[in-house]
Amino acid sequence: MVPGSLQLCYNARLLMTRSAGLAGLYRKRVRALAREVEHIHQGDVDALHRLRVASRRLRELLPLVRFDRDTGRKLRRRLRKATRHLGAVRELDVLAGLIQELRGHPRYGASALKHVGAAVAEARAAAREELAANLSTSKMARLTRRLDQAAQHVEAEEKTRKGRRVTEGAHAWIWALDAREVRRASQLLSSIEHAGALYVPEPLHQVRLAIKKLRYAAELRAAAHGGPPTSDLRALRSAQDVLGRLHDVEVLIDYVRHLQSSMPAPDLNAWHQLGLLVRVLEDDCRRLHGRYMRDRAKLLSIAAQMAGSRGQDAQPLISRVERRVKSAAD
Repeated sequence: MVPGSLQLCYNARLLMTRSAGLAGLYRKRVRALAREVEHIHQGDVDALHRLRVASRRLRELLPLVRFDRDTGRKLRRRLRKATRHLGAVRELDVLAGLIQELRGHPRYGASALKHVGAAVAEARAAAREELAANLSTSKMARLTRRLDQAAQHVEAEEKTRKGRRVTEGAHAWIWALDAREVRRASQLLSSIEHAGALYVPEPLHQVRLAIKKLRYAAELRAAAHGGPPTSDLRALRSAQDVLGRLHDVEVLIDYVRHLQSSMPAPDLNAWHQLGLLVRVLEDDCRRLHGRYMRDRAKLLSIAAQMAGSRGQDAQPLISRVERRVKSAAD
């Protein structure tokens, strides 16, 4: 047994570390958001991507901060809306970058890529105009100011707790963070199980989203505990990259098919070239799915551990999911 005075001292030190962590994490994520705001309408693709990632990371943290109900609801809604507007442009940025990358490889028809690239460039310009109308720099500046004012509220609340006896409520945000990681990991296990072993785009897209959400929760938990990125986080990032590339190629396929079906006049050669491009891209999707399948056992192990199983206890859960995936494939 730890003497009561020593236990109280330990708890107080733990509270100070974690309380500072909550305010520090929140302030850091608000600053990351504010840094990129002025660049999003200057054609900076990387800045727009960083802003979107910063908004997603901040959204993961917001539910854990003790705002009043109305303030928290408004901030979450406005941040979610900003993320959605940024996502529409980001998808076309990625598509344009993918087309540019594929132009350097002989496997992909140059004339078909040129045709698709022109259509994507037109849609991209329209999306940026819509972004400027719906999410102006002044609107984002107002949002960051409100988020910053909320950060001051968090810091003020923590100052009032200094010197008080440690209570269970003081640790609530850490426990909520742990619970969120467990829930995200369980969702990933379910998504992997539902996706099975066959290549079906939509279930695999849900696996990618589940990996992304678990990664953000795990990053936040690692930052809260003051630890560096772990090998599990790197594995999640790697799997997300593979499935992200798969999703990007699938979006490009849909775009090519739409372009093919909407050609105003019968141009058999152009139609044929677009069809050949679709077949090559479908081969790429199957190869990327194979990479995901090779990494799936590692993903299952990580998700089972984060969901609360440890060591040998994780194996029955992994085996159960693997059996269901195998039976679905058969």
